[in-house]
Amino acid sequence: MIIKKFTAKTEKEAVENAKKELGEGVVVMNVKDVKAKGFFAFLKPHMTEVTVALEEESERYTAAVSAINSVIASSEKKEEAAAADKAAAPAAPPKEPAGKENSSAIEEKLDSLQYLLEQQLQKPEEARDTKEENGGKKEETEIDRFMKLLHDTMLDNEVDERYAEEIIGEIAQVNKPNMPFDYALANIYQKMILKFGKPSCITPAAKGIKMVFFLGPTGVGKTTTIAKIASIFRVDQKKKVALLTADTYRIAAAEQLRTYANILEVPFRIIYTVEEIEKAMEDFRDYDYILVDTAGHSHQNSAQKESMNKFIHSVDGKADKEVYLVLSATTKYRDLISIADAYREMTDYKLIFTKLDETTTLGNLLNLRLYTGAELSYVTYGQNVPDDIEEFNPQRTVKKLLGGKN
Repeated sequence: MIIKKFTAKTEKEAVENAKKELGEGVVVMNVKDVKAKGFFAFLKPHMTEVTVALEEESERYTAAVSAINSVIASSEKKEEAAAADKAAAPAAPPKEPAGKENSSAIEEKLDSLQYLLEQQLQKPEEARDTKEENGGKKEETEIDRFMKLLHDTMLDNEVDERYAEEIIGEIAQVNKPNMPFDYALANIYQKMILKFGKPSCITPAAKGIKMVFFLGPTGVGKTTTIAKIASIFRVDQKKKVALLTADTYRIAAAEQLRTYANILEVPFRIIYTVEEIEKAMEDFRDYDYILVDTAGHSHQNSAQKESMNKFIHSVDGKADKEVYLVLSATTKYRDLISIADAYREMTDYKLIFTKLDETTTLGNLLNLRLYTGAELSYVTYGQNVPDDIEEFNPQRTVKKLLGGKN
């Protein structure tokens, strides 16, 4: 396996350079923006770094492990050198926005691979043959056992079996009996990242205000999540934000959001009717964002669902709108499906997952992404406002789903 980085003005140009040097068989493993450093960084053009991998047919398992250790050691040396350069520089580069990868995604991939290989080596020899139904023996190849290990690891992380088998099946179609493990993992790693897609977060309206509705059942941390997002817009981005709540069923939720609004020094209103939403849109027409908290009732309550549906669609044709379904990562998959289906009857939405700090498995993030087709946006992992929230990170999540170390 050859793993190499190429830097160019665009992703397409970097990939073309990789193909010219390594051939058409390269696999793109990570793409990221590269920020220039030094006094005149602002004068340098924007660059994109693409990490690619290429299989070498002659590689064997032991050679793959050796190459992995070598690349990891090389990466560590480069990180140390980069840290030294950064310390010697007269000015530190600007802080990356929340959600950007702070470490090399390819290094994370290699860390995950090394962990899986260690697991594979610890398996007893007697487990290396599987019996067929007719009583004979069919010897498994190394790559067969490795793919089964990946499949079982995904199940351990609560990826639904249907999706785990689908992913392994897609990769198995291009696998070869003597394929090195790291190449197989590179394929599955890239495949899962593509299935997740890039995070799709709140963006400004093309013109006028952006209305943002937050849906979800009770107890998922919806109000706290809204406060975190409002804080990012208000404090970090200096945007004009107004907070509305249509949650007239829980006084505590409304008062909680009112408290956050007072701290952020932004307008706050409780709305009971569609007319009051329209009035708020008029009063805050010079604002950038109006964030609307909806009632966190049971998704099975038809009357309340109808009321919410009217609120959501009352702005259609009058303002840009985005809708986010807030879910807890600790909720059972079967219940998540029921919730997702109920809200899908009202509107399309993007997904926000909360309480990542309260679970050790992240399979439901992939399950809901594939089940609903809805894009992921933010994840939260604690109660601290404005901290404990970031854009969804597909590389980091896939690493965990494949058994990578934190």
